[in-house]
Amino acid sequence: MTWANNSIVTEFILFGFSDLLQLQLLLFVIFLIMYFAMLLGNIFIVLLTTTDPALQNPMYFFLRNLSLLELCLTLVIVPKMLVNLLSENKAISFPGCAMQMFFFFFFGSTECFLLATMAYDRYAAICNPLHYTVIMNKRFCVQLALFSWFSGIPVGTVQTTWLFSFPFCGPNEVNHFFCDSPPVLKLVCGDTYLFEIYAITGTILVVLSPFMLILVSYARIIVTILRMPSVTGRHKAFSTCSSHLIVVTLFYGTIGLTYFRPKSSYSANTKKLLSLFYTVFTPMLNPIIYSLRNKEVKGAMRRLWHKKNQCNCSCEP
Repeated sequence: MTWANNSIVTEFILFGFSDLLQLQLLLFVIFLIMYFAMLLGNIFIVLLTTTDPALQNPMYFFLRNLSLLELCLTLVIVPKMLVNLLSENKAISFPGCAMQMFFFFFFGSTECFLLATMAYDRYAAICNPLHYTVIMNKRFCVQLALFSWFSGIPVGTVQTTWLFSFPFCGPNEVNHFFCDSPPVLKLVCGDTYLFEIYAITGTILVVLSPFMLILVSYARIIVTILRMPSVTGRHKAFSTCSSHLIVVTLFYGTIGLTYFRPKSSYSANTKKLLSLFYTVFTPMLNPIIYSLRNKEVKGAMRRLWHKKNQCNCSCEP
């Protein structure tokens, strides 16, 4: 990446939650517990969907990718936030801020497309059950996953490179707990009109295009479910989609409230709170949602528990 040669700023200060001085330690403990819960939950989902023979199908292949993605996204943001809650030095270097922003856009874009891919998988399973294994074959699933992951590279590269090519003359305090585009853009000393047009257009394309695919997929799914003659069949079909629907609602709900509202609608603290949902809360909740609302995952957990108990019994003298 090429940085602006005429920038005076060499580092940024992540303001984070500095205004809540008396609550810094409490926030650190809360976020640390949530971070460890997120790590354990998503690592567990990855291991379970990798090792259990009953979970070797496209639905859980994409779920494994989602859990890996959540691990990567939180790793980019949460450790630095935790350090800043306890440290007086809340600085992040100029390149460090740029890299954090790049990976945030990269993983955020990937999640949008991955959630759309998971919706298409449910559409194929419910609306074309007889051809499901042909449509969602292993090669096609890998191609969809790779497309989702690589879709974030151009988004992150263009937006980050362009933004950090502007001059930064001071101040250098980012009113956020990570280097997001809007608060960093406020520190630019230069004309950012074209960049703002691009950023808005890019965000709409990257966020809304997958969201429209999700809406179309679920519109077809709902029509198919309503036409099923069996109540049991309708309940079973809907139960396979419920976890994904909850995850989509949480993710897109907070993304929409954060990035698609007028600038004056929320205070900076409100926007930081909303950002916590898709950077901390949702990655922590996803494994819980899929574990509690999915019979196959719960069955795999029981099998793992029984296997562990049998192993313990066989090892006893």
